Amino acid sequence: MIRGMWWLVLVVIVAAIMATYLTWTAKRVERLHVRASNATSALWSKLDDRAYAARELADTESPRLGGYTRALRVAARCALESLPEERDASENDLTTILRHLPIPVTDGAMVPLVAVSERVAIAKQVHTDVVRDAMSVRRRWFPRVLGFTRHFEEPRYLNIDDPRL
Repeated sequence: MIRGMWWLVLVVIVAAIMATYLTWTAKRVERLHVRASNATSALWSKLDDRAYAARELADTESPRLGGYTRALRVAARCALESLPEERDASENDLTTILRHLPIPVTDGAMVPLVAVSERVAIAKQVHTDVVRDAMSVRRRWFPRVLGFTRHFEEPRYLNIDDPRL
């Protein structure tokens, strides 16, 4: 009788440990996917801020911009209006144009754009780190077998160039 009780206690302890681990893993998967979604939203917001700043610079129609005024305006508009799957290419085009502007980054007109570009770089790094963590937990066998990830859209890296000017 006592021997049977020990087995029962052991089974209950193992079941409690397994239930705790399952709950912890499910919450971790959920938490990482929510963080990835929030990081994506924050990065897109910062990219929008950069496109608005670039459009404002183009709207000044400064003679120092030379022939880049129209290209800058078009690239900013494309970045703002692009579909999610086209966002990488339009942001890379905007980055290329911003890097080739004939105005030095220390110029007063470029200071807001440089500041926004720095914030984009930070948001991009945070996004990349969070997506990497979410993808890592998705690839583990335990969450995959138990289907913890099926309720969440797979996070996606944004393949954009370093936005620093």
